[in-house]
Amino acid sequence: MRTLALLLCYFVTLLSWLPCHAIGEWKAYLAYSDITEIEKAGEELFVLASKNLYLYNTQDQSVRTFSKMDALSDCGIAHIAWNQKANRLVIIYENENIDLLEPNGNCVNLPEYYMKSVTGDKIINDIYISSQYAYLATGFGILKLDVAKAEISDTYTLGKNITAVAISNGTIYAKTAQGVYSASLNVNLIDPNNWTPATTIPSGIFDKDRTTWNQYIETLRNVSTDGPQYNYFGFMRFAGGRLFTVVGGYGAGIEENRDGAVQVLTDGEWTIYEDQLQTATGYEYKDVMSVDIDPNDASHVFAAGRTGIYEFRDGHFLQAYSSNNSPLGTALGPTQSNQEAYTLVESVKYDAEGNLWILNSQSATSPIHVLQHDGNWKSYTSSTLMNDGRTMGALQGLTFHSQGLLWFVNNHWTVPSLHCFNPQTEKVQSFTTFINQDGTRVDVNSVQCVAEDKNGDLWVGTNIAPLLLEQAKFNESDPEFIQVKVPRNDGTNYADYLLNGVNISGIAIDGGNRKWFATKGNGAYLISADNLTQLQHFTSQNSMLLSDNIESIAINDQTGEVFFGTDKGLCSYMSDATAVNEEMTKDNVWAYPNPVRPDYTGLITITGLNYDTDVKIVTANGTLVAEGRSNGGTFTWDGCDQRNGRRVASGVYMVLAATAEGNKGTVCKIAIVR
Repeated sequence: MRTLALLLCYFVTLLSWLPCHAIGEWKAYLAYSDITEIEKAGEELFVLASKNLYLYNTQDQSVRTFSKMDALSDCGIAHIAWNQKANRLVIIYENENIDLLEPNGNCVNLPEYYMKSVTGDKIINDIYISSQYAYLATGFGILKLDVAKAEISDTYTLGKNITAVAISNGTIYAKTAQGVYSASLNVNLIDPNNWTPATTIPSGIFDKDRTTWNQYIETLRNVSTDGPQYNYFGFMRFAGGRLFTVVGGYGAGIEENRDGAVQVLTDGEWTIYEDQLQTATGYEYKDVMSVDIDPNDASHVFAAGRTGIYEFRDGHFLQAYSSNNSPLGTALGPTQSNQEAYTLVESVKYDAEGNLWILNSQSATSPIHVLQHDGNWKSYTSSTLMNDGRTMGALQGLTFHSQGLLWFVNNHWTVPSLHCFNPQTEKVQSFTTFINQDGTRVDVNSVQCVAEDKNGDLWVGTNIAPLLLEQAKFNESDPEFIQVKVPRNDGTNYADYLLNGVNISGIAIDGGNRKWFATKGNGAYLISADNLTQLQHFTSQNSMLLSDNIESIAINDQTGEVFFGTDKGLCSYMSDATAVNEEMTKDNVWAYPNPVRPDYTGLITITGLNYDTDVKIVTANGTLVAEGRSNGGTFTWDGCDQRNGRRVASGVYMVLAATAEGNKGTVCKIAIVR
């Protein structure tokens, strides 16, 4: 017992620096900066900001944020209204879903309207509170909610887009673009004939009460919610223990005009890089598409997008690069105004020596430039990267292959394609036609991303499927692109192409060589290392994923946390695969939680292992209780004896590991307290 007690003390100390999120846990990283509505609930304020919700206590200045991860049923909030009699906040989402939230966090979802097919526009424009009811102004009429009973009590179909509702002296008023209609509350309001054009309208009846807003808006603007500034994450890159993100918003057929921003997450804290740059540059700072970090100086960062390249140090702006002071070319001609605002650089990437590689789209000069570590520029021309006298329309996705080759895509409908630049030969190899292993042409409209897996093969994300280009075929002029065939295992010997018809927007490879596919409209998929098994398919309906439309994806290889940049904000999932250690020691392999306390029922995670390590869990006297193989550098154990399926008894358990080379040994110990 004394030995166990000493070990427990050691493990408690260890807990302070181990990962704090359990396998399978979801987390949201939401912005709450743009305040649009405030509702007073006693001494507390419900605040709608950046389409998300938080509660501010005016007495102790405490803040509680709400999200799909902990209380709400959805995300992307359009309107809120406090119902004092029911003691509930009415929440209307952009997709017309409805929640009723109490200050203690209890939430009731009313999905009937969201799920119901109706004639007319379902949009909910406004909320009016009267007694225990909420009257919702919709695109076809009025929806009446009984907030106390949590039910839809009536629907008034008026055949008009109602922009606001109000009640005064026994009469209900409905505002439309054509005028105001009214009806007595004593008549059958379901009958549209009882609604007539209002002859008199009480003054200011549709005006919002601004008392709460005027009293608290300045206070709330200074409240810290520990989130990013924007809910836009068009591109992400994990480096040096930090998640670097930019807003995105520009591409083939897309110009969102998003305010430029570099937002960096470090140990749960956000840093927002200097972003008021128009005075310094003379043009708007918009639609930033890519970011990378100097390998020789982690404080030195470049971001790029619709408006050229921006250099930062420690988050402070240093210099912008455009056609005025660099070889970069603009997408507009020299006589056109605002040409510097269309210096299209949609991808930047450092090499190991600290040279910054740059892709310049729709330019009349060169498609590839290098800002060398000594400050000099070098440019490369290529006829295969030109289209109608200009460089291709959306050159994106720069990635260095382990062979030293530079791969990227043209994510544009004019010439959807994959490209490889060899820095040694200065030659470009372009793939504009995709033929699969069956000799069938894969007719893609866009090529959106590229990633290297642990085998050195390339995965290419297109609008209709992921394609695999094996490393052995890189030098072929017309290589076959593999569409992985997944057996149906139904006795027919038939197989289906992997994720056929799915629009792949991003690809990330985890420590176990498993493939994470982000999609436009289909959520996220996790595919096994052998490419044949769908391990997970996360959607906004079956998981805490914020949206099925994912713009970017990134993985923290050290912890296994997978980040999804959706069109409704950033969220993450703690996976069970991490980066591997080349050598396993008792100093770099650990288990968590450790000790395992009596109330813990989740998975126990061992991390820091070699790739594909054989793991055995044994008792102090050598009895085997569990075994398996790691996902990358991670192995998980449910805390049960594999022979009888029961939870193991209190004690100290040894983690034995064997590498592919035959090296064996105890790598860590796990203390379990029942």
